[in-house]
Amino acid sequence: EVQLQASGGGLVQIGGSLRLSCATSGFAFADNAIAWFRQAPGKEREFVGVVKNGRTYYDDSVKGRFTISRDNSKNTVNLQMNSLKPEDTAVYYCGAGRPILSSIRGASAYGYWGQGTQVTVSS
Repeated sequence: EVQLQASGGGLVQIGGSLRLSCATSGFAFADNAIAWFRQAPGKEREFVGVVKNGRTYYDDSVKGRFTISRDNSKNTVNLQMNSLKPEDTAVYYCGAGRPILSSIRGASAYGYWGQGTQVTVSS
């Protein structure tokens, strides 16, 4: 059974940091890209970043503030979020799949998803 479990969300002040983790099992972790998306109330799920073939790609809105790291020995991907802003408030999801490079920003490119973890940035 494929499982992805995102954790680490919470309430943080503007400028603070959080570290999310995505623990996975049940599929060939090393052969899949692992992405982070987020979804705010009333909005579509949007791309945050992805680690694919050893490289990371980020949305411009988080570049320089967020960092994705991958631990193949633990089948886990982490999202370190620094300098958080109110607009980062959302439910964060991790997804797994094998998208081509031109498709990494589309949620439909990922076949497996975790349940999401809430991140709230407040003053």
